[in-house]
Amino acid sequence: MKVSRRDILKGAAAAGVAAGLPVNARWEEAAQDQGPKPSTRVRKFEELAYGMFYVWGLYSQMAQGEWVETMHKIPKNEYLKLMNTFTAEDFDAKEIARVAKRAGMKYVTLTARHHDGFSLYDTRGLSKLDITNTPAKGRDLIAEYTSTLRDEGIVPMIYHTTLDWNDERFKADFNAYLDYLHACIELLCRNYGEVGGFWFDGNWAKPDADWKLDRLYGIIREHQPEAMIINNTGISAMGEVEHPEIDSVTYERGRPEPLDRTNHKKYITGEMCHTLNFHWGNAERDFNYLSPAHVIEELCASRRAGANLLLNLAPEHHGRLPDYESALAARVGDWIRAHGDLIYRGKPGILGEDGDSGLMLDDELYLFVTQISATASTYAHGPKVRGPGPRKFTKVPGTWSSAEWMDSGEDLKLEQDSESLTLHATDYPYGTNMVVRVAKLSR
Repeated sequence: MKVSRRDILKGAAAAGVAAGLPVNARWEEAAQDQGPKPSTRVRKFEELAYGMFYVWGLYSQMAQGEWVETMHKIPKNEYLKLMNTFTAEDFDAKEIARVAKRAGMKYVTLTARHHDGFSLYDTRGLSKLDITNTPAKGRDLIAEYTSTLRDEGIVPMIYHTTLDWNDERFKADFNAYLDYLHACIELLCRNYGEVGGFWFDGNWAKPDADWKLDRLYGIIREHQPEAMIINNTGISAMGEVEHPEIDSVTYERGRPEPLDRTNHKKYITGEMCHTLNFHWGNAERDFNYLSPAHVIEELCASRRAGANLLLNLAPEHHGRLPDYESALAARVGDWIRAHGDLIYRGKPGILGEDGDSGLMLDDELYLFVTQISATASTYAHGPKVRGPGPRKFTKVPGTWSSAEWMDSGEDLKLEQDSESLTLHATDYPYGTNMVVRVAKLSR
């Protein structure tokens, strides 16, 4: 008989009381008895929680998005002339680390090579489409990036395309192309010190092809055994696992759901990647940006499902992080700092209605309460929201006697029975709107 996560969580408190364990330990122990435990690398990745995507390359000079070459049907020879003006003069790994720290981001994923086939690193003669054949020759940007971020306490991760628009072998001799691709990954594994993981993207371009993933992932396991292996399944296949070596599934611009790992042989986690407008590369005529409120909501929605959030900031043509994106990320960082380690170490499992949820941290329960007031509109008579009042949560382990808002310390009324817990949410005081308001519960 299959045991649901709901049954696991309902039984966790009773099982733990007899053992004298803290609530969080009872809950996790009961859940893990029904499925695999995370590896060290996966557990560390989950506690990173929030990262920066740094999608940047030749296309950034055109400021029309990362797919500009194909979407605007630019001839290969014309497009690759962008190498002649690729100076990388504003690419500053230390500044990337500074912005990440201010934003509360614990890791960065940089596009070592995107779909146009241009590499930000020295391919040692494997390709002419790399940094050594630009005005930035003499610099290896991946070397600068990995060493500096490690020194600054930020985990460097590497995005690498698996498809290539400008390599004839991709269409004409796929096996030869894979030999080239895998040689590049081995080069990255061997020459840049320890990296947090490899983030692949492009297998969806040839869904029926043999990508020789055993060999590709074997190279990483041999040379970077603690690196996360992630391969983006694309927008249409969110959460899909395509190989046993995958450590995290992806949710590209899609809300993740809690993973049911019952009867799974391996513990796999999740990551949602999101961009601030409708492009991943710099797009100066795309004004449709997310707000800090939207990002806070996406971060909490990801964490309540046990997934990380990877937020793209789309650097400008020479590698500088844009003012708006940096300021937005910093404002989200203010929200994160107001809640301590909750976003990083909180454990998922508590569900509410219409976006409400909760996390366990140590021996305390934290509830995420949304829609107390409007966040999508600043109009006085904006969209209808749920407002203050009772909020019901299920899958709540243990018994809780008191609650208070983290932002104000105000005591809140609680009601609890064997099936659910109800928190009576009050309105914000004047001058406050946390977007996702957090209540701290104690026993």
